[in-house]
Amino acid sequence: MLLAQYDGSRGPGMGVLLVELAVVVVVVAGCWKVFEKAGKPGWAAIVPIYNLIVLLQIVDKPIWWIILFFIPIVGLVVAILVCIELARRFGKGVGFGLGLAILGFIFFPILGFGDAKYQGGAATSGPGEMRRGAA
Repeated sequence: MLLAQYDGSRGPGMGVLLVELAVVVVVVAGCWKVFEKAGKPGWAAIVPIYNLIVLLQIVDKPIWWIILFFIPIVGLVVAILVCIELARRFGKGVGFGLGLAILGFIFFPILGFGDAKYQGGAATSGPGEMRRGAA
């Protein structure tokens, strides 16, 4: 009988909306801090499309990759690759990059407010990559 009294037209309760708002604020603040750590303006994190362009600059990918974000399946793959490279630029591993891609609402604040430092274009090379200057 209790469920029969529920009027679904009211939508989610105020508590749910407040929790969602708090999560959004924390994620935006985390992204803002990530951008600032990378030497970019923090406000760029909240501007649609431009935030992707700045993110591509942070991970040193060509700007034309922005087009790939709008192709349905390709966009998902590119987003994962960008998140993995973003993690590498901050000295984190592939697992952290996958966390950024899948659970960004947890991992972006960790990256932004944590002690990770942006390593710029000097991201650590993987085991199969040659380093510059190596013979």
